[in-house]
Amino acid sequence: MDYLLTEEQKMLKETIAKYAQERIAPLADKIDKEHYFPEEIVKELGEMGIMGIAYPSEYGGAGMDFVSYFIAVEEISRWCASTGVIVSAHSSLVCDPIFRFGTEEQKRKYLPDLLSGRKIGSFSLTEASAGSDSGATKTTARLEGDKWVINGSKLFATNGKEASVFVLLASTDPGQKTKGISAFIIDSDTPGYRIGKLEKKLGIRGSSTAEIILDNCVVPQENLLGEVNKGFKIAMITLDGGRLGIAAQALGIARASIEDAINYSKERHQFDQPIANFQAIQWMIADMATEYQAAWLLGWRASKMKDMGLNYSTEAAMAKLKASEVASFCANKCLQIHGGYGYTEDFRAERYLRDAKITEIYEGTSEIQRLVISRAMLK
Repeated sequence: MDYLLTEEQKMLKETIAKYAQERIAPLADKIDKEHYFPEEIVKELGEMGIMGIAYPSEYGGAGMDFVSYFIAVEEISRWCASTGVIVSAHSSLVCDPIFRFGTEEQKRKYLPDLLSGRKIGSFSLTEASAGSDSGATKTTARLEGDKWVINGSKLFATNGKEASVFVLLASTDPGQKTKGISAFIIDSDTPGYRIGKLEKKLGIRGSSTAEIILDNCVVPQENLLGEVNKGFKIAMITLDGGRLGIAAQALGIARASIEDAINYSKERHQFDQPIANFQAIQWMIADMATEYQAAWLLGWRASKMKDMGLNYSTEAAMAKLKASEVASFCANKCLQIHGGYGYTEDFRAERYLRDAKITEIYEGTSEIQRLVISRAMLK
């Protein structure tokens, strides 16, 4: 589908694909098995401009478009989905809201280090009692003089262990539910802020998933992001872009599954011939390829709409829903084609299956995506 890409985007795709295969692929098993955060890779991606690929050069970004970002995350995730989500969560969920809703002073203070990869960002919305229901947020922020005092805890903060900058949502008017939530920028060295439990996960093990604890965490008044009680809107707009990052990650997993399945089916012989000769295998590969291309087109369309300044919320939900379910479908078929070997750690098929599942859950479950889509269709 390169015919839909500009020459610049094609060159980017080739560059990232080559880099990912040469530098990220050899580390992928270590990242997965040792829960290893690939600090050296993140640094190199920052030097290449990938950590701030879709942001203006005046703030330290690469000045490219969102389609380019979508391409980059897929190419990285083709070889390591953990690294893909490190880039995605950092760029979509932290850099984007600061760029879109931050004051000029906030942009100048935070974006140069974030877009260069010198600092890593994390987004904190989810709580033990507030998953899909953000209105149940219990973390509170109270203005005392010229400081905000924040108390509570957050769960499932991607990049939480390594991040220096957090975009965090807290209730500033609890009685108003989602209409009483505000967004804040918090530095990890802020008094009263600390990392709690680190989750042990089924997949995406190189990306830390942390509990954030705020105990009388004192934040300067100027670190309010956007307006008071407008944080829920900021979070929802931010998640639209984040869903496209996850769609790209899921597509990388799906493509890895397809390519490995094809290669294995040509090499594996049964009944004196490659199993690729069997119709059962051929039909699985045909279904995988068809589903992947349909999902890719949905992701490209939504990314293009974002670049054009159009409302793409429904399209982002469609792209994320389709790509995540395609990732699980393709990973499952890949493992099936590998047979018993696919169930062992000697082949990457089992990792693809473990990594794929979370794409149907984080940044809005498949059920929430269907809710977003159906509301748009029925209004």
